[in-house]
Amino acid sequence: MSQYAVFTVGSETFGVDILRVVEILNPLRIFTIPDMPPFLSGVINLRGMVIPIIDLRERFGMESRPVRERIIIVRVEGQKVGLHVDSVVDIMDFDSGEITPPPPIFRGFKPEYLVGLARKDEKVIILLNTDAVLTAREKQLLMKSRKRMEASLAGETSGTAEKQ
Repeated sequence: MSQYAVFTVGSETFGVDILRVVEILNPLRIFTIPDMPPFLSGVINLRGMVIPIIDLRERFGMESRPVRERIIIVRVEGQKVGLHVDSVVDIMDFDSGEITPPPPIFRGFKPEYLVGLARKDEKVIILLNTDAVLTAREKQLLMKSRKRMEASLAGETSGTAEKQ
């Protein structure tokens, strides 16, 4: 049995391995940082830690929505990253027979984003590979930008803005 935190983004239902989930938050103040990729909403200050927030709608090329309902903090290669999602549905158990490998082409999603597809009752849940949501180059950019993000969050630069 594997456990997944199940959430929605647009009309799709996703799951992320519960062992990757650090916590699930109500929306917090997000600070935008200049010159970051468009799918990066910005950063949050979570108990003194600067955590980048990925807008999954933008990452997956879905129509934008002005308000997100939850932020799921996950571990990606030892770092904490937030995922902006529309809603958190449940924590679900899947046995190996309910999980199938992803098809090579899946409605515009890159196969590397996916661990597989899970079937539960009449639902199909897209199991997300959190390590592949960011490319190696994007991960390096985030690492190099960490000091700049922390400085911006502290208000030490003039380029910080709050995202609504």
